Amino acid sequence: MAEYILGLNKESLIIKPSPKKSPLFLRMIVLMFAMVFGVYICSICLKQISIETVTKFESIKVIGRPSHETKLLEIPFKHYPMPETFSRAECARNPVRFFAILSMQRSGSGWFESLLNSHKNVSSNGEIFSVKDRRANISSIVQTLDKVYNLDWFSSASKNECSAATGFKWMLNQGLMEHHEEIVEYFNRRGVSAIFLFRRNLLRRMVSVLANSYDRYAKLLNGTHKAHVHSEEEADTLSKYKPTINCTKLITDLKEMESTAAKAIECFNSTRHMVLYYEDIVKNRTVLKDVEEFLRLPKKRLKSHQVKIHNGPLADHIRNWDDVKNTLTGTPYEYFLHSDY
Repeated sequence: MAEYILGLNKESLIIKPSPKKSPLFLRMIVLMFAMVFGVYICSICLKQISIETVTKFESIKVIGRPSHETKLLEIPFKHYPMPETFSRAECARNPVRFFAILSMQRSGSGWFESLLNSHKNVSSNGEIFSVKDRRANISSIVQTLDKVYNLDWFSSASKNECSAATGFKWMLNQGLMEHHEEIVEYFNRRGVSAIFLFRRNLLRRMVSVLANSYDRYAKLLNGTHKAHVHSEEEADTLSKYKPTINCTKLITDLKEMESTAAKAIECFNSTRHMVLYYEDIVKNRTVLKDVEEFLRLPKKRLKSHQVKIHNGPLADHIRNWDDVKNTLTGTPYEYFLHSDY
């Protein structure tokens, strides 16, 4: 039993028993204390979760598209190159953005790049790492990158003095994934923005890959091979070839293409980047306005003279269509059979 102890002096103490309290009253006090403590702990946990969620969301937003108001993030992506091979003259004070189009063969990157190059302030210099010597090792890759971003790389797309954005397209199988850690570090250090471009319908990409591979040897256009065409007649000639698809490996090949694209995005997640799909641009050209905004370019009407080769239903472009249809029906890839644009 609790007792009150009152000290009178050093020699004497008066011990006075405290009044009895109801056990129910004590239990209520303990219960109230437990409830208050529990609410306090929950509020702290919820606050921490909320902070963590907001932090993760904002970090993704910054990585994908830095805010217009974020001045600190704006600085690394503005560049004032001093080329060794020419003078930027009156444009020396105009900032330049660095970019790289990261894609896979036959995903529409050539058409997309031609759209960008129709902008008078953009220089996208093609598939420069198709030359093996330039991607032989990380040193040769960095040397090539430096030449491009110093504006010392000359091509038919070079705008030279007054370029507002300069870059090139880079296929995932051209040393990009093999040296992705060093390249991510380079992109972040030099302020290079990555533009991923993929196809949603991987079956259509497969048809394009097989047809293009066949034409490398057949050379259907008057004995010459063309990966991209600029007339309906040329497109019609190339589309007459119908590849046969290996249905035994079809599902595996589609999964591998999906995995390759997902891995690339994951590896470059710490860079400033955006992800585009060929079909989305075809259906809605306003997507290109997002690209111009991403590169901080003045808005222009972008156009391309390239002509699409395989138009219409896929059934018109695959020799063993029935086999392909039977293989994909009932799988997650069945919609590839019907989607069109």
